[in-house]
Amino acid sequence: MKKVGIVDTTFARVDIGRYATERLKECGTGFTITRRTVPGIKDLPVAVRKLFQEGMDLCLVLGMPGKAEYDKVCAHEASTGLILAGVLESKPVVECFVFEGEADDGKELEFLARRRAEEHAENAYALLFRPNDLARRAGTGLRQGFRDAGAVRATH
Repeated sequence: MKKVGIVDTTFARVDIGRYATERLKECGTGFTITRRTVPGIKDLPVAVRKLFQEGMDLCLVLGMPGKAEYDKVCAHEASTGLILAGVLESKPVVECFVFEGEADDGKELEFLARRRAEEHAENAYALLFRPNDLARRAGTGLRQGFRDAGAVRATH
């Protein structure tokens, strides 16, 4: 039985951890979920490391940085910490950040956050149980939350 950690924040304006958990459960079976919620985005790396020490096989991490430049810096710092946690444990960390500035209003932000969390949950499941599915989608320009960009088609 695989173990999946889901970590989110109270700072987020949308309960993206709930959306990720629901979608992950819809993907299949063969895993348990442990969810942790921390105050802010810079608290995510320590929570992930602790979950790995508790035996998680993968962590799905969700955060919602604000619009200010400071928030972008904090997101970068958190992302660096998440990368380090994954490298130290040799386990995947699937990072799902939704920046408030990506949407014009609350309705669009809710839609984007939900969709991105669901698509990252599907990727997390694929990493654990169907890695060949990811290989088949290599180079296809998939985007989480927004419309896919599509593959580049060179013309000669």
